[in-house]
Amino acid sequence: MHALFRRTSVIPVLTIEREADVLPLARALLDGGLSVIEITMRTAAAPAAIAAIARELPQISVGAGTLQRAADVAEARAAGARFLVSPGTTPELAAVALATELPYLPGVATPSEVMTARALGICVMKLFPAEALGGVTFLKALAPVFPGIAFCPTGGVDERTAADYLALPNVPMVGGSWMAPRDAVAAGDWARVRRLAERAAAIGRAEAA
Repeated sequence: MHALFRRTSVIPVLTIEREADVLPLARALLDGGLSVIEITMRTAAAPAAIAAIARELPQISVGAGTLQRAADVAEARAAGARFLVSPGTTPELAAVALATELPYLPGVATPSEVMTARALGICVMKLFPAEALGGVTFLKALAPVFPGIAFCPTGGVDERTAADYLALPNVPMVGGSWMAPRDAVAAGDWARVRRLAERAAAIGRAEAA
């Protein structure tokens, strides 16, 4: 877990509609300085997209997100995902995900869910949907109650708010899709994606400095 995310502050969270988009999109993000990418398992193109990145762009650590059932975990692993992310947590899903020995970010939204994930030995969690839950204010309230627990807020995070999240001691990284806007992907405007990725990577470097 720590080896994979050690130098990662911003994770693009991508929903791939067309398989043909994935490699030029991933290259644009990589050229912009973002080398850890999450592909949500929300579309039929997702498994092939993960497999294409794993095969053609091994310098990218590609993960699978929006995992909700044990079958999703199996499909993600077969496609070549290097880490797993879920929007919430169930005992069955957590057991299957942890059994893969891949880094796993379970989704949490309440203190009780944080405690449940912590009891499984997990110390890095996805806070989702971060902005709707209270964002930075909520994470500040969690920090003294859960020392040693780190969060990756996702859901409503954008270029404007990312730096505020990354300034928190319990937030080593954020996830979002703002660096790959739907209209840019649809138009094949990879230069725009690269520029947005460069700005997102710069946010992470600034907060780490």
